[in-house]
Amino acid sequence: MSSWIMIAAAAQPATAQEVVAPQPPAAPERGVIAYPPSFFAEAAPTSAYDMVIRLPGFTFDKGQTVRGLAGSGGNVLIDGAPPVSKNDALDETLKRIPAATVERIELIRGGAPGVDMEGRSIMANVVRRQGSGFRGAVMPGSYFIYDGRTLLGLRGEFQWRWPGGRSAELAQVYGKGPSDDLGDGHRTRYGPTGAVILRSDVDADGQGLRQWTTGAYETPFAGGRARINGAFMLTPASVEIYDRIQGGGLEYEYNKIDRLQAELGGRFTRPLTERLSMEAVAFQQWNNNKTYVRFEAPGLVRRFVLDRETTESVGRLHLRHRFSPRVSLEAGVEGALNQLDSETELNINGAAVFLPAANVQVEETRGEVFARGTWRPSPRLTVEGGVRQEGSTVTSEGDVVLEKTLTYTKPRLALTWAPDAATQVRLRLEREVGQLNFDDFVASQSVGSLGVIVVGNPDLVPQQAWVAEAAVERRFWGSAAVVLTARHFEIKDTVDRGPARTAAGEIIRDPVTGLPLADRPENIGKGTKDELQASVSFPLDRFRIRAAQLKAQSTWRRTEVTDPLTGEKREISLVHPVDWTLNFSQDLPALKATWGIDVSGAFRERAYRLTEVETKKQSAWTVVYGEYKPRPDWIIRLEAQGATLRNVKRIREVYRGARDPSRLAFTDVRDLEWGGSLYLRIRKILG
Repeated sequence: MSSWIMIAAAAQPATAQEVVAPQPPAAPERGVIAYPPSFFAEAAPTSAYDMVIRLPGFTFDKGQTVRGLAGSGGNVLIDGAPPVSKNDALDETLKRIPAATVERIELIRGGAPGVDMEGRSIMANVVRRQGSGFRGAVMPGSYFIYDGRTLLGLRGEFQWRWPGGRSAELAQVYGKGPSDDLGDGHRTRYGPTGAVILRSDVDADGQGLRQWTTGAYETPFAGGRARINGAFMLTPASVEIYDRIQGGGLEYEYNKIDRLQAELGGRFTRPLTERLSMEAVAFQQWNNNKTYVRFEAPGLVRRFVLDRETTESVGRLHLRHRFSPRVSLEAGVEGALNQLDSETELNINGAAVFLPAANVQVEETRGEVFARGTWRPSPRLTVEGGVRQEGSTVTSEGDVVLEKTLTYTKPRLALTWAPDAATQVRLRLEREVGQLNFDDFVASQSVGSLGVIVVGNPDLVPQQAWVAEAAVERRFWGSAAVVLTARHFEIKDTVDRGPARTAAGEIIRDPVTGLPLADRPENIGKGTKDELQASVSFPLDRFRIRAAQLKAQSTWRRTEVTDPLTGEKREISLVHPVDWTLNFSQDLPALKATWGIDVSGAFRERAYRLTEVETKKQSAWTVVYGEYKPRPDWIIRLEAQGATLRNVKRIREVYRGARDPSRLAFTDVRDLEWGGSLYLRIRKILG
């Protein structure tokens, strides 16, 4: 699916030593820079999100979907704390905070007392104004697709604030959007010698629907502050592909996902003494996904159904003690209960096909205790150290019966040194432990669409890695910044693909050929990953382009692991060798307008499966946009999405049995072109 288809309490915020004017001075030695609304004034931002993405030397990351609260948030805090939310993404939360309610945005580099950096070296903190009143917005929008489709949507956002620190929020989204990784094109199949054995014309379309309701309420309570937030989200999506074979014949695929997500989160913060504070967090989510895939070809009908329900309950208690302006200590505990109930069916020409781990019920009980301290021996040097101890018990019933207990110790040491006011050096050494992904416990939908049997594996263990990181940041030209970061990962229990096995650990083989029958997610041993990341942002006034900013970031990766089938070295599946983005924006105050170009670079990802190697390539994605504000309460935005078109290529190297260059059966290349769309949105501000 496309990226389309796919609330914090008022904790004590970090404070900066100086407030930045529209041309900000060099960063203070302390490592925290405060950007007031005046810095963003020429851009006339609508929301906190519009402000965050304009921060010099900062690249927004909305976080990742993992179980538990630790490590799940993105790199933006709200009033000093991450939102207690997962399905309601961080960018959506920031877009609902009106820019007029933002007092300042703090850029925290290397850490600050009382701020949980979540293992990151740089964070942003949105500090909201205190006050009372009503503010809202209503936004109708429409996609105009190149193939003639028109998809409509409507969004409403409302905030109330009352004297005494009480506030409420409500948002409603209803709208359709396209799948921009499909389109029209061709498919060519080549034999082992390179001769063409099949050509076809492909017409692939998809779209999704968002029906989202979110809300929050915050109030003083029991000597502190309490906030509760919730979300109810329906996100169905479907894909339909017609593959017309030249010379006669039709292959048809229909893929539908019905997704229901609901969550409820709460946070309570309270000072216990002048130097000691506490934070209690609770979170509950429910996710129901039903996937239906039907594939038809001459003489073949495959039907795949996956019905999956997951729940998560999390509680967290966090204490912070500040011994002095230079020394602080934090400690806490987190507990979680995760449950999965999955049922899978596969039929080929009306006959049921056996799938290992097709019907399983998995439960994970996990607990974690942690402690960390921050020491500032001088204004130029900060040392942060800590350790987390995690323990979990995983049980499975149904087709796979097992019980296992896992424990991991996760130490962390970070050092931040500022040799001068414009330069900062950051070093980090940490043991990272991934979280088990319930998606790996169940069969993949590619069983239905591609005929590739990818089954689940509830017996996975988390991937672990020792990570060494070094970063250098240099600020110049007032509001310009460049950051270079290098990381090295020594990985253990790499999660990749391997042959499906019985409960006794034996490879499941075809009774006729003796070859492995299916693959599954598997821990395949040790691996390495190296990353080099460069980011730069600077104003263009020196180049006589007034009120304009250019931001660019690129990450290069090199990975290595031993293939469990061939015994040869290869890259880790699904890791992009290169990712890059380029963002240009210019404010035109005289025209009451803003325009810009956002480019997400081309990428390549490769999956090493049992009987094939699948490679996906996507060309760069370009969005050209413009905003016009005829009045302060009216905003008209037009986007040309996919302005340079998008090419999406899927290459399948399929083998006769397990992967072996001598047994290559064919290479299938599907080449699709997405023709782009126009998106028009009108925003009426209320209050």
